[in-house]
Amino acid sequence: MLEFLTQNEVLLHFFNRYGYYIGSFYPREHYNSGWLILKQAEHYLDQEKRLDLARRFVRGAIGNMERVLEYYLRRGVAELRAILEQLELIAAALEAQDSPEALMAIEGNVREVYYGAFDLILKQEEFSFAKRTRRPPQNRLNALISFGNSLLYVAALSEIYRTHLDPRIGFLHTTNFRRFSLNLDVAEVFKPILVDRLIFSLVNKGQLKAEHFSEGVEGIFLTEAGRKIFVQEWEEKLRTTIDHAQLKRKVSYRRLIRLDLYKLEKHLLGDRPYEPYLAGW
Repeated sequence: MLEFLTQNEVLLHFFNRYGYYIGSFYPREHYNSGWLILKQAEHYLDQEKRLDLARRFVRGAIGNMERVLEYYLRRGVAELRAILEQLELIAAALEAQDSPEALMAIEGNVREVYYGAFDLILKQEEFSFAKRTRRPPQNRLNALISFGNSLLYVAALSEIYRTHLDPRIGFLHTTNFRRFSLNLDVAEVFKPILVDRLIFSLVNKGQLKAEHFSEGVEGIFLTEAGRKIFVQEWEEKLRTTIDHAQLKRKVSYRRLIRLDLYKLEKHLLGDRPYEPYLAGW
């Protein structure tokens, strides 16, 4: 089977029984570019170049968080205006940061404020947020966020495989002994508009309910039925097409991820500065 997947350039991702991502079978690269890998490593080793890219990823993540909040503000959730103002105040400190770790801290502070909007958008006690908890998630909303983020990580990894980029060299997330880090960088940009918007839709439409979760000593997780609902809607989301302002045609959300990777390639080669995708709605 692994030989078949390699011949057909198919990635295989593994999750444990709780829905945690545990690893991938990554076939040999078929779009090798020694020159681009050298440029990618150069941008990681050069502190100024790495900082520039890391800052762009964080700016993109914050920009899409703001787009999500503005969307629900227009739909009558007036309390979101104060949260948007808080985001702007924290984001103003981005330019002053002098290390990727400091940028990660800013992004973490912004996301903490941003998560404070979830209860305002959902307005359902059984999906109250309280605070972000991981491994294990301590409530239903955290379980949804963790599962959705893991699906986005592997989607980004699969799209990286279709480019000349090396997934082991990230810029915002430190490259170390873990297998991949670039997919984590790219995922930061798309979490708000793919994962978070999908969660709001599934909960507000009643597609996911308390009965779709199980609670044990390990924490709270989606049941098999709950994961099936989430994955089906996730795949449908990635297939959904939107009008792309620059390309003047419709593209799927999955394609948007790869287009961002192509923009990153151009940045590394010195053709055009990377500007992360920002939702247009």
